[in-house]
Amino acid sequence: MLTLKAPAKINLTLEVLGKRTDGFHEIRSILQTIDLYDTLYIEAGRGFSFECDIPGWSAEKSLVNRVLSLLPAISGRGVDIKLEKHIPMMSGLGGDSSDAAALLKGLNDCCGLNVSDDKLHELARQLGADVAFFLRGGTALASGRGEIITPLPPLPKMWLVLVMPDIPVAPGKTARMYSALKPSSYSNGAITGQLVEALKKGKTIGSELLYNSFEDIALDMYPGLSYYISGFIRSGIPAHLAGAGPALFAVFSDKAQAEDFYTICQNQRATAYIAETI
Repeated sequence: MLTLKAPAKINLTLEVLGKRTDGFHEIRSILQTIDLYDTLYIEAGRGFSFECDIPGWSAEKSLVNRVLSLLPAISGRGVDIKLEKHIPMMSGLGGDSSDAAALLKGLNDCCGLNVSDDKLHELARQLGADVAFFLRGGTALASGRGEIITPLPPLPKMWLVLVMPDIPVAPGKTARMYSALKPSSYSNGAITGQLVEALKKGKTIGSELLYNSFEDIALDMYPGLSYYISGFIRSGIPAHLAGAGPALFAVFSDKAQAEDFYTICQNQRATAYIAETI
């Protein structure tokens, strides 16, 4: 049996520069993997099967199912895949994309497909921009519509507290978030550029360098999100939207401070996680 860990991610910055002629949006985003993981177990079987430990997850609605269609050499083999979900679904933390990237690499290894790294990245881009990022992980700049991944110097170790709001989230929420952006939400990528320079110089990263274009519209798109943001504000902690949301996160350079805020969130019965950058 092959055991694989699929990490979550946060967007330290997510700047939307504008809409492209192909209908997509041009972005600049710095992505960072964190040690909140899903776990995949892959072993030989008689056919193909998916099993997940939480209700509501469907292979047919997940990117992991599309991985098989991109690997024709897998035909004639049997594989059983079990998935343990720890990353909240449809949260903005990239769980489904990370699962797909882990499965793509895992099947290549355990089935001896000998797909080159370049080909794996090409396949990952067909699945989605975040899938391409998760093949490597760490700290990276995503540009274009998110599919151009440029590795960056690693972020100095930081701790995070993540909160998953107890609010309904429907499929397709990322597309709706992009559609709801206003011209005033667009930026020129300068904030991301500042963070890239800070990383190259090994500087400590503070909340003032974090930015997400979707935060302008998040309160309208996610009714009930304001309740959770106000909890951060009462604690004097800046809240940041994870990707297209609705998960929120705060960053800390001090582990004890992160643990204190995590305890506050738990005492308020929020679904919270503590993690560190990897």
